[in-house]
Amino acid sequence: MTPEREQELLKKLADAVVNYDEDMAREGANEAIAEGMEPRKAIFDGLVVGMQECGRLYEIQEYFVPELLMCADAMYAGLDLLRPLLQKDDSKPRGQVVMGVVQGDVHDIGKNIVKMMFDAAGFTVHDLGRDVPLEKFVEEQIKTDSEIVALSAMMTTTMLGMRSIIKMIRERNPKAKIMIGGAPVSEQIASMFGADGYAKDATNALKDAIAMISSLKDM
Repeated sequence: MTPEREQELLKKLADAVVNYDEDMAREGANEAIAEGMEPRKAIFDGLVVGMQECGRLYEIQEYFVPELLMCADAMYAGLDLLRPLLQKDDSKPRGQVVMGVVQGDVHDIGKNIVKMMFDAAGFTVHDLGRDVPLEKFVEEQIKTDSEIVALSAMMTTTMLGMRSIIKMIRERNPKAKIMIGGAPVSEQIASMFGADGYAKDATNALKDAIAMISSLKDM
């Protein structure tokens, strides 16, 4: 495949998501498969790029929740065709992640985009949703023995709950890795709260998670 054709296909996949066009997403995915594009590339440089653009459009209030949901449907339409091929070359799940938006906070768009990326990358995701009681994160981590707990908050007031969750998880399972993200979160706050990682965006979250899982598997 020529570099021009590759870019054309990736753009088609991204545009399909932004334009919430499920048929175009399936068509793009089928073309990518037929022309031998690596499924991981089609997912992350095509579909996920589109989903990140949808997140940006939502932030600047050009898109609202109904559009985002349709964008997600288009992304999953392409993902459903590409993911089975991904699993052939990544036979074991990458790891398990418990994720949710902390108690008192209902802003879950960022968390949902991160969830899609983990999903696409072959992680098993235990999504607790939004406004999640602090103890629930601890219980779910123990129940599933997930290697990573990802906490999200969009407000400074709810962000403070992250510190309590991290402390509780550390007491029960010091080996679990904890990642935090959301608008008010910074690297300094992650360090102050005792988190292992801070995700300023979905791509960063995924890279951090893969590094965390690798370090755990090497132990």
